Amino acid sequence: MEALAWILRILFLLVCVVIIALVLMQDSKGEGLSAAITGGTRSTFISKNKGRTKEGLLSRLTVVFSVLFVVLAILLGLPALQ
Repeated sequence: MEALAWILRILFLLVCVVIIALVLMQDSKGEGLSAAITGGTRSTFISKNKGRTKEGLLSRLTVVFSVLFVVLAILLGLPALQ
């Protein structure tokens, strides 16, 4: 069990570093709070095809690694692995 705990800890640290890198690589949304208040949305070709762009890929990878982060955090919190 001790080896599994160490493997999960190392994997957890790697996932943390990857999430930080993914977030830093993403472009800022730019509009911020003013767009939320005024409802400013723009319908452009890029916004409609966001899933096929680099930003879409980075966003999906961030979600995947975030879910992996939560799962690993729960696993490392189990009493059997402490």
